[in-house]
Amino acid sequence: MSDIIHLLPDSVANQIAAGEVVQRPASAVKELMENALDAGATSIKLIVKDAGKTLIQVIDNGCGMSETDARMSFERHATSKIKKADDLFAIRTMGFRGEALASIAAIAQVELKTKRIGDELGVQINIEGSEVKSQEACLCPEGSSLSIKNLFYNIPARRNFLKNDSVELRHIIDEFQRVSIPNPHIAFSLHHNTTEVFHLESGSLKQRLMAIFGSSYNTRLVPVEEDTSIVKIKGFVIKPEFAKKTRGEQFFFLNKRFIKNAYLHHAVQSAFEELLPKDSFASYFLLLDVDPKTIDINIHPTKTEVKFEDEKTVYAFLRSAIKKSLGQFNIAPSIDFNQETHLYNMPLKPIDGIIRQPTIKVDPTFNPFKTDTSNFTDSDRELSKRSNWEKMYSRHVDNQLEFEIKKDDDTQQTVNPDWDNQFHESNKKLTYQLHNKYVLSHIKTGFMVIDQQGAHERILYERVLEKFEKHKSSTQQELFPKTIELNATDFALVKELQTEIKEIGFDIREFGKNTYVIHGVPADTVNYDSSELLEGLIENYKQNLQELKSNKRENLARSMARNMSIKSGKALTQEEMNNLIDELFACKMPYSTPGGKPTISTFSIDELDKRFRK
Repeated sequence: MSDIIHLLPDSVANQIAAGEVVQRPASAVKELMENALDAGATSIKLIVKDAGKTLIQVIDNGCGMSETDARMSFERHATSKIKKADDLFAIRTMGFRGEALASIAAIAQVELKTKRIGDELGVQINIEGSEVKSQEACLCPEGSSLSIKNLFYNIPARRNFLKNDSVELRHIIDEFQRVSIPNPHIAFSLHHNTTEVFHLESGSLKQRLMAIFGSSYNTRLVPVEEDTSIVKIKGFVIKPEFAKKTRGEQFFFLNKRFIKNAYLHHAVQSAFEELLPKDSFASYFLLLDVDPKTIDINIHPTKTEVKFEDEKTVYAFLRSAIKKSLGQFNIAPSIDFNQETHLYNMPLKPIDGIIRQPTIKVDPTFNPFKTDTSNFTDSDRELSKRSNWEKMYSRHVDNQLEFEIKKDDDTQQTVNPDWDNQFHESNKKLTYQLHNKYVLSHIKTGFMVIDQQGAHERILYERVLEKFEKHKSSTQQELFPKTIELNATDFALVKELQTEIKEIGFDIREFGKNTYVIHGVPADTVNYDSSELLEGLIENYKQNLQELKSNKRENLARSMARNMSIKSGKALTQEEMNNLIDELFACKMPYSTPGGKPTISTFSIDELDKRFRK
């Protein structure tokens, strides 16, 4: 029997490696921009066409390469960053494995033009599917220009897995931001097709954040800075009142490399303890600098995960630094320890200069047990008499709902689907609101409690889905259209969802760079601020993307429902409570929220009897 183990051809090995290094166009963008940083560039230009599917080009003014180095850069494991195993624990550069260009060249048509500083001529290399097509001298500026054309052209199956242009562009923007934020001293630009998405001048970290996320961040940022022998921390956190419902704007950079670390994220969240609104997340842009010997970054193909030698100490310093900044800039409540304990804040002296002793007035006729019946109706007086308590009780019994409650083996109660059919007008008088959060209503064997926010979410969710199904939505035109400026990521998201957003009832149109004009809103949302409504819709949509896999319409329906629903704490009138119950039981699935949480809970008289008659 012949041997069956053999070495793979380089072209096949490179394609396998490409599966780890390049999952989508954004992966190639990351690798090329990091190479430009390692080359010492002070200006980096990124050009993409069709969200990177047709072209990805990175132009830099770095040190460039010689003809030999340019050719060697496309070989597997060819790198200038490390020479021995010990170098892995002293890495300050972005790339070091030497797989990126070889992997990219295996799945695309690549053109490299590069020239070293001081050289008269540069070199141009063309490669397709790991095969060198040409290599010749050329005239070009100092630095490098690397173009990736027709990504995955020779692997159709991989190309078919790519999402639409809007989704892929959002991933490219994410990678662009992760590289540009920790390097504010370098100028960056991003062009997509014929549009300049970003033009970032060199400057401070705060200026870089404002250029990316908008000038409004000037008043939102709280600086954080701490210098210790173990870790140096620098950056900004966002004020608690501007916290978002999504984890989008959360950036950790370790030695200028973007990382993800749940443990350090918990340190930030704990520093914001009792300052953040419910279900909100702190936003932060934090740069950590540590000795490379104390970390291991070679544990993940994308190098976004790292291991710390002393993670607990870094956690403690990070949490302490953020709490210090929040207190220093009067974000967190503080106590004035400088005030003497025996001194009191005295009121100002009266205008006439005479201090008078306060007097106490007493009403000798006041009787706390006396009941004012001047506003009582005859019916109220009758019910207040002891002899008529039985009559008042019988009135409630006569009006109770004829609902059926079934108990399973675990004594949990289930809701009878016929409740909505048995609800009648007389029962609408028996609804109460508890703590401006729950609506209580009688049923035959006890009472039911309805979560007003969850119930309203279910109602709105099915209402929006119905608009999608019937393709019928009414729009209320704005008397004065509003302009809303978004960051590049949100702008790309709205562009992707523009058709579905219009189906809900919005009338929005592009207006310049990263800007939309809202000409109309859904007819049932006229009491809402149109810009806040659209921003909330985007935030909830992004949050749903992280939590579940659903199609655009279901996600938008959930987002719209969560954004417009009655929130806990809102007082409801009797009519509003009755309408809420009517509309809830008219839903196809009234017993749970779109997120699967219960909207109704029931309690039986038997349960109450057990509590009082033990």
